[in-house]
Amino acid sequence: MDERIKSQLKIYDSLTREKKVFEPLNESFVGMYVCGPTVYNHVHLGNCRTFTSFDVIFRYLKFLGYTVRYVRNITDVGHLVNDADEGEDKIAKEAKANDLEPMEVVQKYTSGFHQIMRELNNLSPSIEPTATGHIIEQIEMAKALLEKGLAYEVNGSVYFDVEKYHEQKHYGRLSGRKIEELATGQREIEGTKDKKSPLDFALWKKAIKGHIMRWPSPWGEGFPGWHIECSAMGKKYLGEVFDIHGGGMDLKFPHHECEIAQASGVTGQDPVQYWMHTNMLTVNGQRMGKSVGNAILPQELFKGDHELLDKAYSPMVLRFAMLQTHYRSTMDLSNDALRAAEKGYKRLINALNALEKLTTLKSDTQEIDNKLDEEINKLVDTIFHGLNDDFNTARAIASLFNLVKKINGFYTGQLNLQDISNQTFNRTYKAFKAVFFDILGLKVEAPADAEKLIENFVNEYKKAKSIRDFEAVDRMREYFKENGLAFRDMKEKIDWVLEE
Repeated sequence: MDERIKSQLKIYDSLTREKKVFEPLNESFVGMYVCGPTVYNHVHLGNCRTFTSFDVIFRYLKFLGYTVRYVRNITDVGHLVNDADEGEDKIAKEAKANDLEPMEVVQKYTSGFHQIMRELNNLSPSIEPTATGHIIEQIEMAKALLEKGLAYEVNGSVYFDVEKYHEQKHYGRLSGRKIEELATGQREIEGTKDKKSPLDFALWKKAIKGHIMRWPSPWGEGFPGWHIECSAMGKKYLGEVFDIHGGGMDLKFPHHECEIAQASGVTGQDPVQYWMHTNMLTVNGQRMGKSVGNAILPQELFKGDHELLDKAYSPMVLRFAMLQTHYRSTMDLSNDALRAAEKGYKRLINALNALEKLTTLKSDTQEIDNKLDEEINKLVDTIFHGLNDDFNTARAIASLFNLVKKINGFYTGQLNLQDISNQTFNRTYKAFKAVFFDILGLKVEAPADAEKLIENFVNEYKKAKSIRDFEAVDRMREYFKENGLAFRDMKEKIDWVLEE
């Protein structure tokens, strides 16, 4: 990897609200923690966008030559019915309602989550720890906060003392909230009278009678609060301070704000160098939600089984649609957007196929067109400039399409392939494939033997044209169109492309 490109990477930090040159704590190693799914429900498209965004970040950091330890947790306990740290754990609630073991619920939704991630071609994280697998670490962190006077125990529950912490460090830095306004806006909710302040949050909760997910602790049987799991697991696998912590913007407050307080309360240090948050996903301009009837599950989109969809869209079309918007921008999902993404995705595959065929046509070049050669190299550079601008995939894809125009020009003969150097062609070929497959994480969705079958059709089409059997020509064109393909008639050859 070109060290110049590597040194130009900038990341927007949600805590400082600045875009900064990326400087990992260790020169070659990057520690990245992303808040994973809470497995009490099916993964939704907003989750898919968040995890796909961080998949690209993971891929690009590896492409730049870093060794990346990507930790993405599974929340399988402690996610309560409301943000007041009260009520019934959602996993336990479903288990009771369906006469299941809680881990049966966890397994069902975890398996479903992994299936969707595979369909979207997201890489597996380096480590995928679960909250239930790290009860000891969470208890130890709660004990440490008690010893430092930043937590207190009441009736078998342990709470973080937000106001005590705020005397030492600013609580609300990440979300931009003021503790005075938070305190004024809080109301007392039934069951929270043990807290010194409504702002305080549970590190450990006493298990009441009938609560089926419980573990022994120094304070009696209970279960961990929601926020402490990520702090405990991040510290265990990435250290007291690590490079990147991310998730959806809805996690800024209270989850990530509480994480900062807990972790820095234990170590005295800010736990993360760069906080990163993906923006929300809307549907036809409205925020996605069950109450408005626009909550589309990934499998519904892949099958076209939703009243808001006019057809089915493949996993790669969804992935490409998500990457056409920068991760910090709101993404609106609509049939128009999905159709445009499908068309754009096919354009890239056609260019990929054209590049492969151009490799057989490129010969040693004696004289080159310096202006054209330089133009091609600049187009390749701009793709990486986009990725280095806070992983701006939208900008990178726009540059990729500019390069596609040149590739098509070479393929159709409008530009002379021999006018550029072999070095420039090889760089273009390698960069295009690396961006498409390795960084954007796209793949070609087609049966393995489809190309051979298509080539046979092309040969039959050529024969029909040569004998002027226009009825057969029209019939084959129509058949190709019905199957998302098109013939490309050129002066000296006939080929096929995906219909755009």
